[in-house]
Amino acid sequence: MLYKSATQNRVIDQGKFKIVVHNPGFAIPDYDDRGYGPLATIGESFMAPDTWIRMHPHNNDEIISWVPEGVMRHYDSDNNTLITDKDHIMIMNAGTEFWHEERTLAKDPPLRMLQIFVRPHTINLKPIIQHGEMEKWVHNKWRKVFGGENSGSAFYVRNDVMMYDLRVQANERVAFPMQNGYDVYFMAYTGEIKVNRQIFKQSETGLLVNEISANLIANIDSLIVAFLINPKAKITKAGTIGR
Repeated sequence: MLYKSATQNRVIDQGKFKIVVHNPGFAIPDYDDRGYGPLATIGESFMAPDTWIRMHPHNNDEIISWVPEGVMRHYDSDNNTLITDKDHIMIMNAGTEFWHEERTLAKDPPLRMLQIFVRPHTINLKPIIQHGEMEKWVHNKWRKVFGGENSGSAFYVRNDVMMYDLRVQANERVAFPMQNGYDVYFMAYTGEIKVNRQIFKQSETGLLVNEISANLIANIDSLIVAFLINPKAKITKAGTIGR
């Protein structure tokens, strides 16, 4: 079953900083949770050059910063100074509590990125920060961005969620990553794709439930993200964002 998410997403507009909030649970009519299992929400974030999001806390959220273009500068209470860009991923496994701030400098380009919020399986875990270089992407092939903590992935979250990204060329057909017992939430980050005869344009999202296999066809060159989610995973809703 394919559900196409409503386009009326909540927008938080603070001038130089704006977030379009994508709630995967809202894809299903009358579903009683804005999240879908351990995937709580996705913030499509926009930051103008010379923007400063001041130091603030998170707890009981797993927060992934995925930056396909531009630069996001991170500072935190552990004295880390980190840069996340198209080659690097950052995951804050906030646990009991973690403080951080984000900036763009005046010389930086306008930033559009995703911040993904995952609900951990257990409350008040140890805070961890992960940052490093991702494997190189290859056209028309899914790249694994992160997995669950016991999945052997280079970067991980503490629940049953996996993220992949795909740079697909026009007219190519690519199968979605699948795993038994998992559903797939996806976004056309750029471009336009067709899935099960439905069109998904930039920023539009869909949820594949109880599918054994599914393909996408790129109408134009596109950048796609997909999340494999175990909807029956144990979760906590004690997070700052993932409630």
